[in-house]
Amino acid sequence: MLDAHCRACCQVRTSIGPIGYTAKLVCYLPRFRQLNHLMNVALFVPCYIDQFFPDVAIATLELLERQGVQVHFPKNQTCCGQPMANTGCEADTAPVARQFVEIFSGYDAVVCPSGSCTSMIRNHYNQFFASDDENFIKLRDSTYELCEFLVDKLNVRKIDGQFNHRVSIHSSCHGLRELRLAGCSEQMVPRENKLRILLESLGGVEILPLTRTDECCGFGGTFAVTERETSVAMGVDRIQDHVGAGSEVMIAGDMSCLMHMQGLIRRRKFPLQVMHIAEVLAGRPLKAL
Repeated sequence: MLDAHCRACCQVRTSIGPIGYTAKLVCYLPRFRQLNHLMNVALFVPCYIDQFFPDVAIATLELLERQGVQVHFPKNQTCCGQPMANTGCEADTAPVARQFVEIFSGYDAVVCPSGSCTSMIRNHYNQFFASDDENFIKLRDSTYELCEFLVDKLNVRKIDGQFNHRVSIHSSCHGLRELRLAGCSEQMVPRENKLRILLESLGGVEILPLTRTDECCGFGGTFAVTERETSVAMGVDRIQDHVGAGSEVMIAGDMSCLMHMQGLIRRRKFPLQVMHIAEVLAGRPLKAL
């Protein structure tokens, strides 16, 4: 049974605006399932997900809790600093990185529904910390992308559920080339596709092959602003590959890539929808066009 506070929260969900949406909901979601994993896990929600796609964060929480994970949501969490770092503003990034480590270093693991932000912490924070900073080292080595955490840390290979649609997978550049969440065309050690392992375990799903499985969508953060024409051309090219495969839904682990392509899909009226892998695995239905 939900207590009165939780019932009240559920009733006002649709009236809460995007700012702070995740923080207002996460602490009220019911914890029904037995906690099988004793790790002290924190959920890091990227700022663009919190502001524009909060249900991806809620779906991530629900998915983790179904696996018996006790999830904490630090309400004072902020951006990881990637936008500033990508534009060369290192002096502005440093205090953000230090604050991030201060907030999250006390947990056994940090899980993030974004390969891009996860890679920022794991692969690019080192320039802001001393090589022997224990808190940073602990956080760096215990921060995981969502599918990576499920497959590698919890050894999840099967998600109960149905998704009766033809789908295609978009693999983000950071996820592929910095986190090695799947194999790619460069001369690298073969890797299993962690997102695909989980997706293909659902009943009814048909995963369609693409012509070019590991090309960039053209988002690249501020690249989409400073190099608009190139970014758009790259995004349209990726979308056409998915549409040509006969896909109904493009699925990815990075909502930033999907946000970029969703805008192009809507403006150019491509017959394609996008969903984050957390939404699919958590049982969210495909929305009607």
